[in-house]
Amino acid sequence: MNARIVTGVSAVVLVGLALAIPRIADGVRADQGPGAASSSPRALQVEVVRLEPRLLEERLSTTGTVRANERVDLVSEISGVIERVHFSEGVAVERGQLLVKLEDAELQAQRDRVRYQLHLAEIRETRQRDLREQGVVSEQDYDLAGTELSVLRAELRLVEARLEKTEIRAPFAGVIGLRYVSEGAFISPQTIIATLQDLDPIKIDFTLPQKYAARVGPGTRVQFRVEGSPEAHAAEVYAVEPRIASETRSLVIRARSGNPDHRLLPGAFADVSLAVAEVADALVVPSLAIVPELGGKKVFVVEDGLAQPRQVETGIRTETEVQITRGLAPGERVIVSAIQRLRPGLPVEPVSP
Repeated sequence: MNARIVTGVSAVVLVGLALAIPRIADGVRADQGPGAASSSPRALQVEVVRLEPRLLEERLSTTGTVRANERVDLVSEISGVIERVHFSEGVAVERGQLLVKLEDAELQAQRDRVRYQLHLAEIRETRQRDLREQGVVSEQDYDLAGTELSVLRAELRLVEARLEKTEIRAPFAGVIGLRYVSEGAFISPQTIIATLQDLDPIKIDFTLPQKYAARVGPGTRVQFRVEGSPEAHAAEVYAVEPRIASETRSLVIRARSGNPDHRLLPGAFADVSLAVAEVADALVVPSLAIVPELGGKKVFVVEDGLAQPRQVETGIRTETEVQITRGLAPGERVIVSAIQRLRPGLPVEPVSP
């Protein structure tokens, strides 16, 4: 009997202890948890960049148009019938090369007639001069003969000039385009025969806002891309329109680029990029590191393992970076991640981005 009583009491004690221990443990954890967290919080891992002075370019992006170095619509100065076409479409031609010949039989006949008349006029003028020296004819008669000779010489030059115009030649070296006429066709000065273009180099026309007028001039380097070609092409500004367009308040600029393989074609749309300012020793941070606030901007830097705010002033801004002109020094570590979770004095653990 006594043994059973002792056994029952022991069981009750053990059950009580089993129920009390978890509560005691929870109380201990409750007492230790907040105090421990407040005394040694876990450091927040953040990405940082170390400030190092480097070259920074302020670049502008705009659009432009590719143009031929030289371009002309080939036409005839006189009306006539095409006797022969001397070029093939889409081929390169040299300066002065014969492209089209017009029928000239009538003009040649006129030239031959004037030559005969000129020959007779020269004989007549010589005779009149001899007779004047002999006193047989008057000075007036000699002057008439001389005038007739001069008129016929001028008429011969006129006919020969018209004969030269029956030959249409390339005014410069380039690539000739599609032909719009055929042999035997009658053409006038309004008829376009074909188009001739000089494709090397090529020109790029683009515009910039008025405020950048003083920053761009001959010698400015430009990069551009055209649709269908991933390659970036280099160009150099060589001329600037000396006026601001009143309609758009923009400046028209022209650059030149080599095009030896003729891959760049006139009329193509171009995405143009150029540097309008350079800073040799700029301190630059990613744009996302800047925290705008009332009356200024700030960034967070790492000091003795803690995040600390710094008021900064900014300069040149690119698509992804901002120049810091005041508030930071070379070598400092700027936090570029978890910006919204930062507060002054927060322990942080820097890691490289």
